[in-house]
Amino acid sequence: MGLVSKLDKLKIKSSDSDKEPSMKFSQLKPEMVTGNEKNENTDDIDEVDNEGSSIIRAIIAQLKPGCDLTRITLPTFILEKKSMLERITNFFQIPDIMLQANNTEDPLERFLLITKWYLASWHIAPKAVKKPLNPVLGEIFACYWDDMPDGSSAYYLAEQTSHHPPKSSYFYLSPENKIRVDGILIPKSKFLGNSSAAMMEGWAHVTLGRWSNETYIMNQPNVYARGILFGKLRYELGDHMIIKCPDSGYEADIEFKTKGYISGTYDAIEGKIRKIGSPDTLFTITGKWNDVMEIKNHKTGKITTFYDTNNSLTHKPKVRPEDEQAHNESRKLWGPTIKALARRNHTEATDEKFKVEDEQRSLAKKRIEDGVEFHPKFFQPITLSDTTNEELEYIIYKKFDLDNDPETLKNRLFEVMAFLPGQTHDEKFAIPAYKKVNH
Repeated sequence: MGLVSKLDKLKIKSSDSDKEPSMKFSQLKPEMVTGNEKNENTDDIDEVDNEGSSIIRAIIAQLKPGCDLTRITLPTFILEKKSMLERITNFFQIPDIMLQANNTEDPLERFLLITKWYLASWHIAPKAVKKPLNPVLGEIFACYWDDMPDGSSAYYLAEQTSHHPPKSSYFYLSPENKIRVDGILIPKSKFLGNSSAAMMEGWAHVTLGRWSNETYIMNQPNVYARGILFGKLRYELGDHMIIKCPDSGYEADIEFKTKGYISGTYDAIEGKIRKIGSPDTLFTITGKWNDVMEIKNHKTGKITTFYDTNNSLTHKPKVRPEDEQAHNESRKLWGPTIKALARRNHTEATDEKFKVEDEQRSLAKKRIEDGVEFHPKFFQPITLSDTTNEELEYIIYKKFDLDNDPETLKNRLFEVMAFLPGQTHDEKFAIPAYKKVNH
């Protein structure tokens, strides 16, 4: 098949109100769903066959290394059946380690457990190379956990607070445990030749109210998709992830190692835990982030298993029924697209995805015509005086004092958003978002 005939399969449309072109394309191979396949998780199925690879190569071949991939929509056969706003909840699906840290008195042991908790979740991903759906501006995702290991509950709320560049702000709260997480994710995609890179900017703050609001500040590794033009398509995590706790004075620097062309191995990590500002290493962490990780105590020389991902027990988030969700909630917004992906009908998935994007273009155009600006519904920009949270850029608009009792925290949370089945929004929910003052 020649390049021209391959490009005939590409749908080229404008993706933004500023009329900057965006390349969009679908794989037109026939649907391949058999009775046995219907129960498979399509996120684990590698659908990039020879024809799919040819389509990708045809479009990638026109790009220059280092160019921004933000405005290029990849074919639906490499899309995961969830939005990035929901993908972030992977961090919270192994809560037992976080709860153990919250119940540990020794500051160093507590830091080690928070480090283990954060490292434990990176293996939760599709087996095939899949990319989550890009959230649209104003998209929201709300979920809850009522099956925490200690019988407590937790809630998560995320909103797409910016489109160019994409910014996903999120908030997590376990009222009974006085645990709070505020964060922002800012992925920036680049084409690197035979690879693409998602540079995962942004930070998360984990606050333990039980320990005088002790806060852990952490970023995340970058994501690389290898083998775009030749070789086997696979993804790697790479570069450094930092976890630091200014309150206790400990810091972890975890390097996610990428495989070299000649030597090295896939998925390896090597990390060091020190006192902040000290050159002396207290612990070293090695192994594979998607297999077994070990930790060495430099004082005793003892090496033990830090975490074995093969024994992970995950707690999936729960959401309200789709018919109770608002139009811009992720599961409802992307519902037709996700259902088509589950059937592996990529022509329909592409068409449904275009509908969501076309609606966003119309909304952006109307905002320009009306002379109004977009404001997030649940998050507000960090003020200049808030120096402790400045790297988060946005924070939930309602104040949550972790010294309050769990019921007070829950009630304040439910004033923000309906999380549980049967809960309804108040009359203010339908009012368009506006500039907020923290209260």
